[in-house]
Parts: sequence; C-alpha cells; structure tokens
Amino acid sequence: MSPKLSYKIFTSAASLPLEWDTIAVKNIFLSKSYMQVLESSSPTNMECHFVALYKNSILCGIGVVQYINLSRINTFGEEIKKKFSLKDYIFKKFSSHTLILGNNKLTGQNAYLLANTITENEALALFRKTLKKLKKEYLKKCVHINLVSVKDFNQTEFPDFKTAGFKNYYKFCTQPNMIFHIHPEWKDIEDYLTALNTKYRTQYNRARKKAEGVEKRKLTEEDILKHEERIHELYLTVASNAPFNTFFLPKGHFHTLKQQLKENFRFYGYFLNDQLVGFSTLVKNNHDMDTYFLGYDESVQKEKMLYLNMLYDMVAYAVKKDFKHVIFARSAMEIKSSVGARPEEVFGIIKHSNAVVNTFMSRLFPYFDPKIEWKQRNPFK
Repeated sequence: MSPKLSYKIFTSAASLPLEWDTIAVKNIFLSKSYMQVLESSSPTNMECHFVALYKNSILCGIGVVQYINLSRINTFGEEIKKKFSLKDYIFKKFSSHTLILGNNKLTGQNAYLLANTITENEALALFRKTLKKLKKEYLKKCVHINLVSVKDFNQTEFPDFKTAGFKNYYKFCTQPNMIFHIHPEWKDIEDYLTALNTKYRTQYNRARKKAEGVEKRKLTEEDILKHEERIHELYLTVASNAPFNTFFLPKGHFHTLKQQLKENFRFYGYFLNDQLVGFSTLVKNNHDMDTYFLGYDESVQKEKMLYLNMLYDMVAYAVKKDFKHVIFARSAMEIKSSVGARPEEVFGIIKHSNAVVNTFMSRLFPYFDPKIEWKQRNPFK
C-alpha cells in the first residue's frame, strides 16, 4: 500500500506544527523563530508562506515559499531613477510577480529541510503542488504569477527536478556563494595571519591602521532600537547602490531579528567620534556563521577601509568561536576572496508562465542577470 503524502500551507509562524523545529534544527533560517521574522518583518513587496509536508500524517519536511512583487521597487538600482530604462520596463511588464521556493534574502539552500522518512523526489513533487496551489490562490486575488523559481543549490545538492515533475524549467547559475573555510588548526587571528602571504598580511595591517579611531561595539536589542533610524539610513546607502534589487528591508528588521534569534544574532556597530558610521550582522547557524546585511557611511568607508575591516572582524570572530565556515554570500566577490573566501557556484531553476517567453529563457536570463567579471584572489601561502 503506497504511503499517503500531503502538504499544508501556513502564513503564521504561531500556527506551525509543534514538531517543526525538530526538523529545522539543522538550519536556523528554517526555524520557527526565523519564520516569525519573515512573517512580521519582511520587505513590503514580499509575502511568505510556510509549508509542512506529511507522510501518513507525520511531519516529514518543511519549506518556505516567497511571493515577490517586483513592480513595487526600483529593481535595477539608483542610476535608472532619472531616465527611462528599457530593461526595467520589459522586466516589470513580464516578470513583476514571482513565486520562489526558497529565501530570496539569503544565499544557499534555505528552501527546505527533510526528515529521512521522505525522499527528495517525493518532497519536491509535493512542493510542486504547493507552488501550483499558491499560483491559483494569487490568481483569485487578480495576481497573475509570471515567474516560478526554486533556489539555491550547489552542484552536489542539485536535485533531479525533472523526475519530480518540474518540466520546462531553465537551470540558471548566478553570482557564486563566497565561502570562507576555517582551518581546524587555527585557534585565533594570529594563526590566520600566519597563513597569509606577505602581500595580504600587508593589506591586513594597512586596513587595521586605516581604521584607527573607529570603535566596534556589540549592540544589544535596546541599542539597536535606539539607533534604528541611523541603522536604516546606513543599510539603504549600501542596498540602494546594488546593481540589482528584489527587495529592501523595512525599518526595524534588525530589532525584530534580535528579538527572535537572541544570541544567535550578532549586531556590531562601528562608531567614529561616538557617531554610528557602519554596522555588520552575523547569524550563528550550527557549525556555520552566516553574514547577514550591513551598512556604512560611504565617506567613512573609503577613508577607513571600513568594509574590509568588517570582513576581517568576521573572520576573527569565526576563528575564535570554532566555526567551520563563514558564509559570505554573494556580491563583492573579489574583496571577499582577498580575505580568503572561495566561490561556490549555486544553481536554481526558473520558469515563465508565458510559454513563448519561457522558450527564450536561456537568452533572457543572462540579459537581466549578466555575468560579473572579477578576479579571484588567493591570499594564503
């Protein structure tokens, strides 16, 4: 007799099954606490759905699906605000409403987790039904989903989507996930520095000297609330300069994150003359440490090499606390490689609801997400 497979969609973290976290224990970004952050402090153009998979009425898988309305933000950065952009016009006309199995705010496989009682193909077949169901629900609200996607998997994780029923999807590869591997023999920052070659030890010393006068402080929940306006301003300085955006975090997001994740979320403020000029954030995720969002004052960043110093601080903390990896995520690949991070290709699949448009996806995707040329650095001896 074949097992009974089913799924259930939730929009409230409070209503998730009691046993949800027994599966989410492997990844904090699928925990109830983080689902609460997604529910209460997501970007204004994003809606989150939490999915529970069942086999014979027993919970065996969990996942997150996000709806993103790209028509509500300036997708291609600040430079197009003052002029007409054909790329932006076409993108908004044909791709405004997107449904993603995964977390668009993160890099890496944060889409789902499974118990050993269900196969990946069984689970993916259920997630495919989930996406189909959500498309119908949005259509009832007069929202026509243009794009459906599943992300992000490295080469070894990439599932057999076709066997699970995902037909006519285009497999894509975007900017790599920059991952810093910590050598088990490293016990402190001095061990890391010893492993660097002369050129990059010099870079480290120069960056540290430039940062003289900047004070780094670990901020509490109350501190984050106190500096909320300035934090949002610094975040937007960085986020608005990105070449491609699908969301902007709301004011108060980091305070909510600290409330939910407690000591698993670290917020560091950088002060110059007692003025907050930058911040970095970290999330402890079992043996990995994930870098989250950051912000800085552009003029101070240039003068004090603030961003590079933040990267060194992240490495120092991860080494000191015996993490195995620092997940630096996408963007700024060259400077991240200069501190020792290495690129890991990540893949996803995507499908357009218009069959004609979908036929040309292999040409359209690179046009809207062009390959970024960068030079990989190798700072170690």
